Amino acid sequence: MFPFCFEWSWDIGHMVFMGGLWYALSIIGMGMTFCIIKSVVDCTKKSEGDDKGH
Repeated sequence: MFPFCFEWSWDIGHMVFMGGLWYALSIIGMGMTFCIIKSVVDCTKKSEGDDKGH
């Protein structure tokens, strides 16, 4: 049963579950977005010879 079906009843169990689901998905999404943006920024930097010991 899905929330857009007319049989769905929003009781406290559904609210807690859906709230936790969207909270977890948003944390994962923000983390992945941060990592993608950071990797793009790091790859586009023009710093040659700055290996810091590598």
